[in-house]
Amino acid sequence: MHNRIDLLRPDAPALAQRGPHPVGVTTLTAPVSDTRQLTLEVWYPAAEGTGAGTSYATLLRDGVTPTVLHGSACREAFVATGFSAPLIVISHGYPGNRFLLSHLAESLARQGFVVAAPDHAGSTYEDQQAFGVTLLNRPLDQRAVIDAMEALTGPLGDLVACRRVGLIGYSMGGYGAMIFGGAGLAETALQHPRAPEGGSLARHLAGSKTHAALRDPRLCAIMPIGPWGNGQAMWDADGLAQMDTPLFMMAGTVDDVSDYAAMRRLFTGCASDRYLLSFINAGHNAAAPIPAPLESWAHSDLLGWAPFQHYADPVWDTLRMNNIAQHYAAAFMGMHLRGDDTAGMLDGADWPGFAPGSAAGLRLEHLPAGPAPDKPKRKTT
Repeated sequence: MHNRIDLLRPDAPALAQRGPHPVGVTTLTAPVSDTRQLTLEVWYPAAEGTGAGTSYATLLRDGVTPTVLHGSACREAFVATGFSAPLIVISHGYPGNRFLLSHLAESLARQGFVVAAPDHAGSTYEDQQAFGVTLLNRPLDQRAVIDAMEALTGPLGDLVACRRVGLIGYSMGGYGAMIFGGAGLAETALQHPRAPEGGSLARHLAGSKTHAALRDPRLCAIMPIGPWGNGQAMWDADGLAQMDTPLFMMAGTVDDVSDYAAMRRLFTGCASDRYLLSFINAGHNAAAPIPAPLESWAHSDLLGWAPFQHYADPVWDTLRMNNIAQHYAAAFMGMHLRGDDTAGMLDGADWPGFAPGSAAGLRLEHLPAGPAPDKPKRKTT
């Protein structure tokens, strides 16, 4: 069966391996305002004995070509009981949809988390509105998903714990995560050529009352993957210095969309305890997107190129990157949301959790909370 999102390479690191929980999945909606609501796909630990196997009918990057993805979740499965599962929100790029990082959602649900991934209205393959819609709404949507999940009742509401929440954002999802995590925008962001009209982006400016009101004590960890914006003067040093939410960033060193050098400045400029995992010679598709669906290999007359390029990397195997992302997401989120003893997976010179030689091409750097020293602590293979 092609288009599987749940595969593991034989050399997948430890925490990418199948977790102890079967997985359920359901579709919900999250209200953002009177005029805006989001469709959510929610993955969750399911009751013991739940069978595996479901499919996700979706569209390719061109917004018209259908494809079907296959995973290990069970649609509308009974919810696990007897424990609380922390919430992780997954926020896709522009354009994207709630299934773009579904490999990560299923993996984290198997590890005992509830994962909610929205279709960001105005930012999906079939609903790609002006870029300013995404610039304004992305961090607001991310908070609205938390609110909607906290308001749930019934078995799923009993399971999900929203006291300590994690957020994973790819590209524009990473932009939103940086703002929501504390990095208010610079004045130069208002002059971006694709900023929304009327100055509405000012609500996210560093030091503004509206940005301060967006901050949320429930948000305890963020994982931006290829975060967009710093190469476009969306932040300055003062705004980044306000970012105090623990952070684990992933980036490709030849990313020419979000600009690797600009992402490094995000890493060094923040004030939080932070990590940067670099995929040497990977581009903007590092770690996040699912393996390219078979249908995406064909040329699209609508796009003028094969949608394959939206998912794949010219150098790295997507499945390998997915498994690495799954490992580090479980370690980082487990440590900050549940108090798991996984700090050892994030430090040391020997790549704990990786088989010998299987961390080749990676560089992991760590900076403790506070201003950056001259040289981050790093390990490279």
